[in-house]
Amino acid sequence: MSDDDRSPWSGYPIRLLFALVLVMATYNPTGYSYFQWLKNSIAGTDGASFGPEVALAGVVLAIGWVIYLRATMRSLGMLGILLAVALFGTIIWLLIDHGLISTEGSNTVTWIILFLVAAVLATGLSWSYVRRRLSGQYDVDDVDE
Repeated sequence: MSDDDRSPWSGYPIRLLFALVLVMATYNPTGYSYFQWLKNSIAGTDGASFGPEVALAGVVLAIGWVIYLRATMRSLGMLGILLAVALFGTIIWLLIDHGLISTEGSNTVTWIILFLVAAVLATGLSWSYVRRRLSGQYDVDDVDE
């Protein structure tokens, strides 16, 4: 099956999964994230010290962020990113308004924001495929020489 035969959204779940891993590995309210690890290693708390493991994890996360942010900026642009944030933010607002999501805990709002960031990144990574299917237009990066 060629790329043109599949739904443009068929790869979205895996892109969302990787975006969630990237976002949650970078920061999350559980205390098990790169942010917390880096903070502890710099402060020297919990027996942690800044070493090559912390640096390597930071570089790997930075590579992931560059890939996702660059693809999102190129495919959506600033206006598209604002619209994606508005779309996902409104969906979250709707779910909260209907009582499907509770915002009672401070961590709940943090998790919602982290999910929103991952959803926008996954949409940015997927949008070129969607646009190509809807309009027939290729991005310059998509054309083989």
